[in-house]
Amino acid sequence: MSRFRVLQFNMQFGQGWDDTNPDHAPVNIAATIAEIKRHNADIIHLQEVEHARPDGSHPPMPPNYSRLRAELTGYHSTMTFPRADPRELPFGIGLAIFSRWPLRAGTCINLPSPPLEFDFFGEKKTPTDRVLITTETEPFGRRLKLMNTHLLAFFMLKSSSEIHRGQRDIIEQELRRADGPTVLSGDFNVSKHESLIGQFAGAGFATAQTSETTWRRRPFVLDHIFYNAPLRCVDCAVYPTPASDHHALVADFEFVD
Repeated sequence: MSRFRVLQFNMQFGQGWDDTNPDHAPVNIAATIAEIKRHNADIIHLQEVEHARPDGSHPPMPPNYSRLRAELTGYHSTMTFPRADPRELPFGIGLAIFSRWPLRAGTCINLPSPPLEFDFFGEKKTPTDRVLITTETEPFGRRLKLMNTHLLAFFMLKSSSEIHRGQRDIIEQELRRADGPTVLSGDFNVSKHESLIGQFAGAGFATAQTSETTWRRRPFVLDHIFYNAPLRCVDCAVYPTPASDHHALVADFEFVD
């Protein structure tokens, strides 16, 4: 049977979770890799792969991605940073896709952030842009488009993506262009997820689950795996893990003949 498994995971650059001191939990990339491996996924979408540099630059050889590639044998992969930006804050950055099947050349689409001003430890800042990456693979000889993203957390800036819809609207446009089986996953950072689900449903995409929270810091469903009508979601589960401040989201799919 042509069933394949998708893992959606914001890995928080390998920083684990400590209930007593979550902001200073140790980085343990080995625990991150163990968490990824235990789900035995065919397709893996990761966000916050690397720790952002203070000056907003990107390392020529991303250390976490290099370690992931070495450890996840049998997978093809691609990784993308957003544009280098000196405003980048010292959190997670970078998107990666791993697949058991070869990946075709993909695209990186810039998702501009609005100039919302916020305070960061006494300094006035504005948010950096985000990205959407896309590629294609062929499970069981069937073409499948893959899309991975990580949107701005407007709720942390005392606003919302319902007001500032630019990033969501660009993704919706890409969903409407999909001409075959497509999976979009990521950390969408939408606290009131019903509006996001309704918007993407209008483009022909459903989400694998909405009932279980995917973030430890607040009871929000931030992580989603969206899919369109040529696919059937046959199983989905959220797996709490101490390897990140996000839980792992896993869904199994079949092609609809």
